[in-house]
Amino acid sequence: MEEAVRLNAAEPASTEADTGSLPRCEHALELLLTHRGNPSAEVDRVLADDPQCVFAHCLNAALIVCADDAAARSSLAASAAAIEAAYPDMHDPARRHAAAARAWLEGGAALAVERYGAIVIDWPRDVLALVVAHALDFRLGRRHMLRDRVAQVLPEWEAATPGYASVLAMYAFGLEENSQYRRAEKMARRALAIDPRHPGAIHVVAHVMEMQGRFREGLAFLAATEPAWAEGTGFSVHLAWHRALFHLDADNPNSALAAYDAQIANERAPGMSVLADASALLWRLQLRNIEVGARWRLLADRWEVQTLAGARPFYVVHAMMAFAAAGRTAAAARVFDALPHTDTRGASLSLPEDVLAPQFCEALLAFARSDYAACVEWLTRVRHIAHRCGGSLAQCDLIHLTFTEAALRTRNGRLARALVAERAAQKPASRLNRLLQQRLRMMLPAIA
Repeated sequence: MEEAVRLNAAEPASTEADTGSLPRCEHALELLLTHRGNPSAEVDRVLADDPQCVFAHCLNAALIVCADDAAARSSLAASAAAIEAAYPDMHDPARRHAAAARAWLEGGAALAVERYGAIVIDWPRDVLALVVAHALDFRLGRRHMLRDRVAQVLPEWEAATPGYASVLAMYAFGLEENSQYRRAEKMARRALAIDPRHPGAIHVVAHVMEMQGRFREGLAFLAATEPAWAEGTGFSVHLAWHRALFHLDADNPNSALAAYDAQIANERAPGMSVLADASALLWRLQLRNIEVGARWRLLADRWEVQTLAGARPFYVVHAMMAFAAAGRTAAAARVFDALPHTDTRGASLSLPEDVLAPQFCEALLAFARSDYAACVEWLTRVRHIAHRCGGSLAQCDLIHLTFTEAALRTRNGRLARALVAERAAQKPASRLNRLLQQRLRMMLPAIA
């Protein structure tokens, strides 16, 4: 960020260096890159003291785009206008940050990532542009670019460069999302060698272990690193969710519920990402016929007060899980009616998550009312785009789990056999997958 935004000709009259805003902005950038603390609050304080600080405005815009925070649109527009006033040259790096943020503001996430990505091509060490492009690549389901965009700039970085551990962690996540698990873990551990408490790098190692069915190692690793992520990080709840997934993979639902109660059902943690983790875990427990008591009702209460209009389909689907499971018919209808409805027959692999969302919501509602045949029908239509759910590979796996369980419950032996075999091939060490295989073997003789 330093070379791209601060070191320009034609600095504004009141510079970040003169006002003392520069070190505070650099601190906020570090918080953003390492997922620690509250970078937005730090940027707000800088702008309150120095409203003309261009670096702070670039950070503010980036934070809003990364968070996909529709409620902060006016703040982003104000920051873009401040940057444009300070830098009238359209080719100036800071002005290009404003143009990229404006693309998101106008509803063009694809154009926004193109513009942020172009900044990274021209200034490979503009880590602020890189982290926003990385976030947008993830949101748009561009898994190859999630890896390759960071690979393009790695030769320009050195271990001594501030932010290098975060760049390695981003690259490691891109590798993991492209199923390159060995290299992903290697890169994440390189990041941890530089910053042993980096929550993003810890997250990648946990992801790799989850995708490989290494639940014992995963539980031990999260326990060993817990002081680094359990409090005050952007991964505090999400890594607890990964812990619960390890417990489920070990066929220990009671421990998964304990993790939910202790660290996931956290009313102090704001944001829909926390609620999505809660929904995703409870739904997995529901697929196992695990009684969760009042937890669905309490979670549905929290979803009810969220403003879902304009929210990402990924979050809307997770709200639907809670409403369907809790029997909130009216809330489910409101959510469903607000979703786009598109015929996915013959759809290509490039379709966005908003095409998948209505179909999956239909499947969730069908499953909740025990209409498993309808659930199978709905998921059959979108199976080919399930990887575009708007989340990680681990998050998107919930679709396959639901599909598999519905096939088993409707006693569709051939489909269930295919889906269980697929899961077992990917994670042969998983106790959950072995339980699915046992159920399948018990079911097939009765069908034959």
